[in-house]
Amino acid sequence: MKIQRLTRLSLACVATLAFVGCGKESPKGDASAEHAEHAEHDATSGSATGRVIVVETNSDANGNFFKPAEIEAHPGDIVRFTNVTGAHNVDFLPDSNPGKTGLPAPSEVLQVPGQTYDFKVTLAKGKYYFQCDPHAALGMKGHLEVED
Repeated sequence: MKIQRLTRLSLACVATLAFVGCGKESPKGDASAEHAEHAEHDATSGSATGRVIVVETNSDANGNFFKPAEIEAHPGDIVRFTNVTGAHNVDFLPDSNPGKTGLPAPSEVLQVPGQTYDFKVTLAKGKYYFQCDPHAALGMKGHLEVED
């Protein structure tokens, strides 16, 4: 039991250090604020892209939620889902996005604070529904509006 807790603590520390180490800290100590303006590299190819839009995944006394839950983006932007608390994934369900193509596969479950899932916006103009599968019934849903 002690080893499991130490392992979890070690993983959380490594993830936090990796997250904070990716850029300058903002005045609040949150590295995601620095990345919210511009992406330095595409998450998959390393090429320059548009801006990074940070969306936090949370679980607290108020429930399970994306912050913000309504996002506007342009092709080439990266939506970075960053786990704050809880365990969450991101799923653009085909059934909830009828007629839409190119939807990403569901993400892995983010379990460690600071863990991220980057989604490069390559979708056509329109409004897209997404959810956290474990918490969808509890209202953890959002919308991505892709603009030209």
